[in-house]
Amino acid sequence: MRILIVGAGQVGYFLSERLSLEGHEVTLIDRSDENLRQAEDRLNVLGIAGNGASAETLVQAGINETDIFIAVTDLDEVNILACLLAREYNVGTRIARVKSIEYTGEGAILSKEKLGIDLLINPNDAVADEIVKISCRSGAFDVAEFVEGQIQFLGYRIEEDSPLCDLTLRELGELRGIYRFVVTAISRNGKTLIPRGDDTIQAGDSIFIFAHTKDMPAIQYMLKQDNDEKQQGRQRAFILGGGRIGLRIAKQLEERRFDVKLIDHDQERCEKLSAKLARGMVIHSDGTDIQTLIDEGIELADVFIAATDSDETNILSALLARQHGADRTLILVNSSAMLGLAPTLGIDACISPRIAAASAILKYVRRGDIISVTAIEGSNAEALEIEIKQESKIIGTPLHELIFPKNAIIGAIVRGTDYQIPDGDSVMEAGDRVVIFALPEALSKVERFFE
Repeated sequence: MRILIVGAGQVGYFLSERLSLEGHEVTLIDRSDENLRQAEDRLNVLGIAGNGASAETLVQAGINETDIFIAVTDLDEVNILACLLAREYNVGTRIARVKSIEYTGEGAILSKEKLGIDLLINPNDAVADEIVKISCRSGAFDVAEFVEGQIQFLGYRIEEDSPLCDLTLRELGELRGIYRFVVTAISRNGKTLIPRGDDTIQAGDSIFIFAHTKDMPAIQYMLKQDNDEKQQGRQRAFILGGGRIGLRIAKQLEERRFDVKLIDHDQERCEKLSAKLARGMVIHSDGTDIQTLIDEGIELADVFIAATDSDETNILSALLARQHGADRTLILVNSSAMLGLAPTLGIDACISPRIAAASAILKYVRRGDIISVTAIEGSNAEALEIEIKQESKIIGTPLHELIFPKNAIIGAIVRGTDYQIPDGDSVMEAGDRVVIFALPEALSKVERFFE
């Protein structure tokens, strides 16, 4: 497909990288010659210098032959105007990144329907929602849901005392009668692989699993990610940063019956925040003021979330919170260079707005019957959900008779309210929902397989 992306910032670069790796013809527009030069040097893309909201620039970039148009600059108005121009050129799919609540909030005057845009994605809302999911799943550093929440996709780091440490995948498979899940990938030393039966899970690995939601309590117990003390009472969350992201996290955790303490350094903002929370406590303090955190009971925190605009503040405050007893630490990270720090510093998860936004955008780029897509940071891999259509040629054929793409694995097959972890004898039927983990080199093949 021919894809035109306006904006070579973090989101635009990330999407360009993913889509060009899959063999799509990507053109990238940006005002910055330096941004374009870096993209062209590192990626297989065509760079066009200019204003993405200019008809002249769009024509030069090939708007007349574009299948998908994605506008992800830092300016909402530029992105919306660019999409409106793309509509005039009859581009089939139009996507805009917007940060203003005027476009994405409840009762927005200019909704995506009125603007004729297929997707308006707010990266702040997307990353807040992802942080909430991870907060509610103890021990996980990555969480996604598929099939209306029935199937969970989770990432866990393997410590030396983990019960999975030194087990082969074949030995782990013998536990499926008790613990129904499948390890779809192992990330080790910066590389991600689809494991085979003889592969061993080692200390320091990150593993990705698919499991049904109803099986998660047993799996959490096996992974030693839950304890009796936590189960007896409400969970406690400290949130640093009272901006839009922090407030959205606080409200959602309140709805999930967390005891919330929201911390911000701005006195005036604190007064406004206190009126917007139902039960949560708002604390006027700096996140690095450890004495205040101690006084407020940071040692009892089940999760500490740092969601300020400063990566450095988020990292430092999370380290201080962990040092003084917080069970888990999650931080918002804008810099791509900072994302790899989580395992080395002992921070449980670094969450990026660009990855959250990209995951929402990618499913609009897919062919066939892909329902949902989650991008996996650091590996260019993806988890996908696909619905099997009536005309599919793979219906009724056992998996061992099909040539499923290498470097991809089916994690679960959901049929109505039933599900199965597939084996060679499993067959797919029309209406089944299938969840898959795929490395970048397999993504296009997986799409064609299910077409």
